[in-house]
Amino acid sequence: MSEIKTVTIVGASGYAGGEFLRLALQHPYLEVQQVTSRTYAGQPVHFVHPNLRGATNLKFTTPEALEPTDVLVLALPHGVAAREFERYQGLAPLIIDLSADFRLKDLGLYERFYGAPHPRPDLLERFAYANPEINRAEILAKPYLAGAGCTATATLLGLYPLFAEGVLLPKPVFVTVLVGSSAAGAQATPASHHPERAGSLRVYKATGHRHTAEVLEYLPGRPEVHLTAIASERVRGILMTAQAFLPDGYSERDVWAAYRAVYGEAPFIRIVKQKKGVHRYPDPKVLEGTNYCDIGFELEPDTGRLVVISALDNLVKGTAGHALQALNLKLGWPETLGLTYTGLHP
Repeated sequence: MSEIKTVTIVGASGYAGGEFLRLALQHPYLEVQQVTSRTYAGQPVHFVHPNLRGATNLKFTTPEALEPTDVLVLALPHGVAAREFERYQGLAPLIIDLSADFRLKDLGLYERFYGAPHPRPDLLERFAYANPEINRAEILAKPYLAGAGCTATATLLGLYPLFAEGVLLPKPVFVTVLVGSSAAGAQATPASHHPERAGSLRVYKATGHRHTAEVLEYLPGRPEVHLTAIASERVRGILMTAQAFLPDGYSERDVWAAYRAVYGEAPFIRIVKQKKGVHRYPDPKVLEGTNYCDIGFELEPDTGRLVVISALDNLVKGTAGHALQALNLKLGWPETLGLTYTGLHP
């Protein structure tokens, strides 16, 4: 039997921290030791996360009351972990940062998409980009983990095998992502909160989405990718579509081969490509609460245009779930431990 590891979550009252807490509470080898929130210090966890009522008796504490732990999860606003890293460094041998602070190694990309030089470039080589499907070796080698962006995860998982196996033409790829409010924060508040927007879709980031930087850095060959994000009425979920082109003579068989070559042993990747029926393409609705990413595609034979579709729950596979998956790998546990939830339907 594996040794139980203690875990503390800093910023556990937010979406990312709360989701990691939900998963950690049900993980057989993790014991949640502390959860922090300045706003809700002293309040029980279920005051903020009613879904966890009865699952834990923990109360939020202030960050100043933190004690040493085995695993420290930082679920803080962008910039805070980098700025205050020294205060957390001595508390745990293994740190997982769920913000964007340590995702990018390319300082030029960071400054281009975040509008300022990186505040702590000296720390970047200590963090592994925690996308297990495409970065397993580095996850095992580096001391700390940097959680990936949710929109970047949906895009990378859909496109990575096609670039890795060389089945796409070297042309620009155009990506559109539909995201829920928990993926976009205040910029994509559900229309139900604004009756005048009911039933609408809104472009909230036409160009310059920060997660584009991760896509550019981690796709093989640094292809040209253009990303637009649209806010939907959903709370959870991302649906990504990408437009790319196959060379003459290539077919769907080559696309299938690329996905099988890269994801043949990946437990949380499912290829969804049905020739008939209602559920022919990936659908974020059936992935809520799960760590799966469903990927589909369709080829336009007379033009070579390939439409790639991926769907995931942005709070699980897009945030807390892939971070826990990476933690499992790093600690030598089964990759799927504590993550084998199935989605709901209908």
